[in-house]
Amino acid sequence: MTRKLSLAGLLAALLALVLAPAVSAQGGTAKVRVIHASPDAPAVDVYVNGQAALTNVPFFTASDYLDLPAGTHQIQVTPTGQPASSAVIDTSATVAAGRAYSIAATGLVANITATVFEDNLSAPASGQAKVRVYHLSPDAPAVDVKVAGGDTLISSLAFPNASDYLAVPAGSYDLQVTPAGGSDVVINLAGTSLQAGQVYSVFATNVLAEITPELAATQPAAASAAAPAAPAAGQPSTLPATSTGDDAGLAPIAVAAIALILAGAFVLRRRAA
Repeated sequence: MTRKLSLAGLLAALLALVLAPAVSAQGGTAKVRVIHASPDAPAVDVYVNGQAALTNVPFFTASDYLDLPAGTHQIQVTPTGQPASSAVIDTSATVAAGRAYSIAATGLVANITATVFEDNLSAPASGQAKVRVYHLSPDAPAVDVKVAGGDTLISSLAFPNASDYLAVPAGSYDLQVTPAGGSDVVINLAGTSLQAGQVYSVFATNVLAEITPELAATQPAAASAAAPAAPAAGQPSTLPATSTGDDAGLAPIAVAAIALILAGAFVLRRRAA
């Protein structure tokens, strides 16, 4: 019973914020991805309009952006392996066209919270990538992201927040995450390879004692999307390349998912330092 109540509370909060009734749209689609970033929460299945959209979603998983027609949809959530008729959450929700969101289940189950980030999937400039960092480690302090031995790129990013987007020339980078104002490296991202035309999300996940970086790459939306967000004042808009392009530090991992419209869930998992 405690497990079911925890699951219900987690997903109720998640869906309430992710798919809350929005302004009525006349057409088009909305893009929504779901991130399971709660280290001690159970795995779940998500149904949309009676069809399995995501299955056996564990910690840590970031789904692809699911392309849903604007309008009202039936959303059902079950413990992994259970049919839609056994849903612990069964609700209808309205999504608005032309928006992209990351919705993360953040914190531990005891105080789980759904955190919503409005994303920008517009294409970067020619020869560049876009990078955003999400601080999703519930007991980690605010952090800085910096080039190894060089500039600080993002300062005092606290849980559960995301940085602005950085415009990054394609290449390979030696990046580090440290406590804000400190020098101890808690995440080492040496040799991180970024390809032109991609939108990258870097997630700092898990509890501090086991903090882990996750890297997900997303194809940008059509050029008609909103322009990229500008870096915050005092933050560099580009990164100096510091490595030779070795991709050995990155490896794709498959996660269990069934695509509703476009594609299944996946993340690119990077080993912790």
